[in-house]
Amino acid sequence: MSESLKVLVLGGGPDRERPVSLKSAAAVAAALRRAGHEVIEADISPDRPETLDTPCDVVFPVLHGRFGEGGPLQRMMDTRKLKYVGARSRAAAAAMDKYISKQKAEAAGVPTAAYQLLGPNTPITLDAPMVIKALTEGSSFGMAICPTMDEAVKARAQMLANFSFQMAERFIKGREITVGIVERDVLPAIQIVPAVEYYDYEAKYNRNDTRYEFDIDLPAETMNQIRADALKVYDAIGCRHLGRVDFIIDETGRHWFLEINTMPGFTDHSLLPMAANKAGMDMAALCDRLIRLALKDGDSR
Repeated sequence: MSESLKVLVLGGGPDRERPVSLKSAAAVAAALRRAGHEVIEADISPDRPETLDTPCDVVFPVLHGRFGEGGPLQRMMDTRKLKYVGARSRAAAAAMDKYISKQKAEAAGVPTAAYQLLGPNTPITLDAPMVIKALTEGSSFGMAICPTMDEAVKARAQMLANFSFQMAERFIKGREITVGIVERDVLPAIQIVPAVEYYDYEAKYNRNDTRYEFDIDLPAETMNQIRADALKVYDAIGCRHLGRVDFIIDETGRHWFLEINTMPGFTDHSLLPMAANKAGMDMAALCDRLIRLALKDGDSR
């Protein structure tokens, strides 16, 4: 039997995804206890860095949003030379920034819809329909689907109060497919079928009528390419341990990169644990594998 470890599981944080993070962290803590580990649960925020001084073998930061997933927390852990699950600070920041992540995907040869970085005074040059997105928000926060240019201009003006820089992206109508990765093992893809028009925050975390399907009606060649492209994005960003890559499949069957998450959710609605379970790895085994990867990487630094 593998040795028992002392694991500091971090949750909460200051970002809008805090409620989801708390649920994810509680689920990870319970899974690690089932796997035989000693678990310390703690809330973390920028003004409580002393939380990271808690003695432990490895840290599992189950946070979503700019502070916990986008680089600042990772820099704090690196400064303390902690062993932790997930991307290091540079990769975390690149994945959180929608514009940078699309640039890296495009450079890796992965199809991505036309996009444009918008500063406060940049004119929109994309044609409608389009999506206006805050650069560093997640969970469908800071996003507006705009069928017309007038709606895009209005959405952008409303977002400027909170987000100086945004990204415009060509809207593609189609099916959303997500691909989870653990270490560099690509997990079974999942097609997301919301009961509402768009897969928004409510559909992701609160509704129980969203369907998640492993039996995807696409040619094997297409599915293989999607899985290969997910790994290309994961590597281009510089991820480690885990990630989830989202694609949209248009009406012709072509796939387009949407975004990558370096710390996907771990709630009962979350897709990475669902895909891992399909591959024969239950939640306890998944979380155990992740902390041992972090321990190994920390020892090799």
